[in-house]
Amino acid sequence: MTDETVRPGQCIINYNGEDTTRFYEAIPSVVQELAGTCNTEDCFDHVSPAPIPSRESVIDIIRQVRRIIFPGYFSRTRIAPVNLEYWLGQEMTGLFDSLAQQITLSIRHECRRYDQPCTLCTERGHELALRFIRELPEVRAILGTDVRAALEGDPAAGSYDEIIFSYPGLFAVTVYRMAHRLYKLEVPILPRIMTEYAHSLTGIDIHPGAEIGEYFFIDHGTGVVVGETTEIGNHVRLYQGVTLGALSLPRDAGTSLKNRKRHPTVEDRVIIYSNATILGGGTVIGAGAVIGGNVWITESVPRDTKVVLKRPELVYIGNHLK
Repeated sequence: MTDETVRPGQCIINYNGEDTTRFYEAIPSVVQELAGTCNTEDCFDHVSPAPIPSRESVIDIIRQVRRIIFPGYFSRTRIAPVNLEYWLGQEMTGLFDSLAQQITLSIRHECRRYDQPCTLCTERGHELALRFIRELPEVRAILGTDVRAALEGDPAAGSYDEIIFSYPGLFAVTVYRMAHRLYKLEVPILPRIMTEYAHSLTGIDIHPGAEIGEYFFIDHGTGVVVGETTEIGNHVRLYQGVTLGALSLPRDAGTSLKNRKRHPTVEDRVIIYSNATILGGGTVIGAGAVIGGNVWITESVPRDTKVVLKRPELVYIGNHLK
């Protein structure tokens, strides 16, 4: 600080670095403390020579698959019928390389984490990547039904293009469809990275283990939750805020209930309106049922049944009312 008179509101800029050195000198002790806590159970780190999958690379794989499933929509170059096969060949080769590498890393990570014997991770990574790619025609076909379901179920939808380009529900379902295939192939880590990425963008949380049939449509979508052991039939429509979840879980649920059915079954042609909550592995919503908004269901509903809340009594309060 100088002896110069400082007017109220005047900014003093001191270029003398010696005055702030003591703050920097405090940092090494904090670094030492943080490094020391990495040896305790309270620290979760991955400080290891073993490589792990790259979240950014997995997100790039999602984009690659979307370009292949919906050619021309998300590519930066123009695709003409004459060069479609060449373009697809280039995209598929790049996808195979990226996916094989990330699957290999995920398998290797699991092997080293659980101290397992060698499982030929590189060979398995390439084999599983090829199996996934061979399923892409089927994935495209079922996503085609999802696009049609959106146009048929939403009067506000202007075209297929509008749905593919902009609907968050279709994006979340697209990512789920590819993640589900990897989940069925027992690829570690990657399926959850995929669906949680879609969750972070859309607010729609679909576990890759859920079984979902054709012509699936999520309208609006924000707040939708579909649990791991959920089973959904064909021609099902969900609205925002719907939860297909588990009943109250014990403290050790992470281990005691693993691999058990905890989430509902929704049969064909069911409509579930906004903010409905349906819980429990034994809960079955029968085919053709309509579940109204804001209901709470923990028991099965017969087929072709409508479930709604009683009409509430509205109370109007205002100075203009007598």
